[in-house]
Amino acid sequence: MDKLKISLPIIVEGRYDKIKLTSLVDGNIITTDGFAIFNDKEKLSLLRRMAKDGVILLCDPDGGGAQIRRFLSGALPSDKIYHLHIPAIPGKERRKRTAGRAGTLGVEGVDNEILRTLLAPFAGDAPPARAALTKADLYADGLSGGDGSADRRAAVAERLSLPKNLTPNAFLAAVKLLCTEEEYRAALNEVIS
Repeated sequence: MDKLKISLPIIVEGRYDKIKLTSLVDGNIITTDGFAIFNDKEKLSLLRRMAKDGVILLCDPDGGGAQIRRFLSGALPSDKIYHLHIPAIPGKERRKRTAGRAGTLGVEGVDNEILRTLLAPFAGDAPPARAALTKADLYADGLSGGDGSADRRAAVAERLSLPKNLTPNAFLAAVKLLCTEEEYRAALNEVIS
């Protein structure tokens, strides 16, 4: 089955949620790293920038998911958040020994068809990425896979007003979503010159 092309960024709680959605969605998926978002000013700033055109918020149907949803609802422009709610289905995720306190499946545990149905209204041809970069470009530019690449990537990220601690994949996703090719190249040239 083809992946859904979603142009709006999708915010989920954790990496297992992201892994699940990656198998279903062609688009940008950003994690809050659970409750870490409450104290991560850089990531919150990035989410605010992404929210200017709208974001999809998909949290687990439990107390923790509700807390994260409330926090982001207050921190991001409320008219730019599309709240998606998965049904509270009793069960536990395969990777866990016991069910969570709420006893319901989270994003990672629900059936793929439920997620496809929730996300289908947002599917469509994604607009072209602003900066058409690849992982190979990051490597060629010295921002991944080599000595000092993390420091150079952090310096370029800082010039682009992105969080400095982004992984190469997260950096690439943020640049493609928020920057033009010219902005990226200008920031890169400032760092390497």
